[in-house]
Amino acid sequence: MEAGGLSGRPSPDRVFERIAILAGQDRVVSELPGGLTNHNYRVRTASHDVVVRISPPSTGLLAVDRDQEFRNSLAAASAGVGAEVIDYLPGQGVLVVAFIPDAITYDDATLAANLTRVANAVRCLHAGPEFANRFNIFAIQRRYLTIMRDKGFRLPDGYTDVLATAARMEVALAANPEELAPCHNDLLAANFLDTGSDLRIVDYEYSGANEPAFELGNIAQEAHLSPEQLAALVAAYYGREDAALIARAALWSIASAYAWTLWGTIQAGLDAGDFDFWGWAMDKFDRARRAFASPDFEQLLDVVGAGR
Repeated sequence: MEAGGLSGRPSPDRVFERIAILAGQDRVVSELPGGLTNHNYRVRTASHDVVVRISPPSTGLLAVDRDQEFRNSLAAASAGVGAEVIDYLPGQGVLVVAFIPDAITYDDATLAANLTRVANAVRCLHAGPEFANRFNIFAIQRRYLTIMRDKGFRLPDGYTDVLATAARMEVALAANPEELAPCHNDLLAANFLDTGSDLRIVDYEYSGANEPAFELGNIAQEAHLSPEQLAALVAAYYGREDAALIARAALWSIASAYAWTLWGTIQAGLDAGDFDFWGWAMDKFDRARRAFASPDFEQLLDVVGAGR
């Protein structure tokens, strides 16, 4: 996720000295924009050009397993989609990957204009080596809700009123599951880097085996794609138009918006910075709530549950 502010940020220079290829070297350091949960630095020496990602220890509260992320990052690099992994400091929240030069970072509009290329990159990731763990957005949502209650954080008004509706969605999606693939699971536009010749996908914090349709639905949710754009993305990925697969991705889009709402509200409860986590979360929840109330929702449940 591209929001944060969790405590525990170590000194970058002290971190760099723990990294074998950087220790004792003259370094040119620039902080990269975008990541707020983590802090990302481009570090150049005479022989290396890398990105050092430093994560505070409290991100474990948000269901991030750094060892699994490291193993999945290696798998994504092997698939030809992720950046090359250079180093990892276990227990210290430090991951080092090769810097990808001359790459353009996508925004929502750029992603929407490149749906076929996005689908091809995602398909390449999904065809790569297996990931180390399973990802389930409904399990994440339940974990986050428990954290919210245990810590007494403010819940959005009406959030628990639609728990039963979300449960119906979970049942429908479980009726005819897809074969699992190694998925990123947090593909906002900024996690796509365009080198001109191909797309690279970075930041595997929430990666794990999951349904391809979840990946597509979550991309649509994060990039605010229209239903027509989601349908085009699904067709580009699967190589055909399929109403059941479009409906499946649409439901996963709603499920991700509903679950990631609590990611934002946990951040709002923890953070002392000035990022508007609450507003970020409310955008997710408002879209999920409107989708639940839409007449189309029942049709999506019927189509997905029947597998037709």
